[in-house]
Order: sequence, then C-alpha cells, then structure tokens
Amino acid sequence: MPFDPASLIYNDAGLIPCIAQAEGSGEVLMMAWMNAEAVAKTLETNRVTYWSRSRQSFWIKGETSGHTQELVDLRVDCDRDCLLAVVRQEGAACHTNRRSCFYTSVTGDEERELMAPMA
Repeated sequence: MPFDPASLIYNDAGLIPCIAQAEGSGEVLMMAWMNAEAVAKTLETNRVTYWSRSRQSFWIKGETSGHTQELVDLRVDCDRDCLLAVVRQEGAACHTNRRSCFYTSVTGDEERELMAPMA
C-alpha cells in the first residue's frame, strides 16, 4: 500500500522523532526531528533529511561534514509517532565527532564517557 507522510502522528510543532540506527550492527547513532516534508525528502533521495529546530530549516545529514547517512529502511512504530531510520553511516553520527550521540552512560549517580571523538 502507498505510504503517505501525513499518516504519521506529529507533535504540536509538526515534528516526529527519528532514531538513526546503523545497518548490520543495530547501533543506535542519534535522534533528530523530521517534519512531513523531511520524511518525503528522505524517501525520495535515500539521504536522511532532518528538520533543525534551532535553524528552522532542513539539514541533510553529512551535507557539510561529509558524515552521511544513506537510508536503508525507514520504519514506523506501532503508534505511528516515532520513526526508525536504518542507515549506512559514513563517519561520525554525532556533531561532537563521535560515532554515536549516545556516548554517555549513567549508572546510579555516576556518569561516564563511553567513547572519545573519532580521530
């Protein structure tokens, strides 16, 4: 059946969270926001496109850094209010130059860094 980005459930700002996951390893790389147009652009180009809340504009992952995300599969959760983008990640996914944005672990009242920036 045909997919319509309007069939998704967006928040009051017209956005839906999208989790990027590495193809093969299943590693969770990052979370960013999309609007209906970003979802459509991602599906049209297979280059993951997000919506920047701070800049109020689209950003194609890797457009300036070269750390691209090629879409392998876009999955919709059961409530249709969250997306999972399975991607081929080239380079770091995090703006801190780490492979994943989820590089900090909290256990009890202790916080520790799990990975350093990529060389």
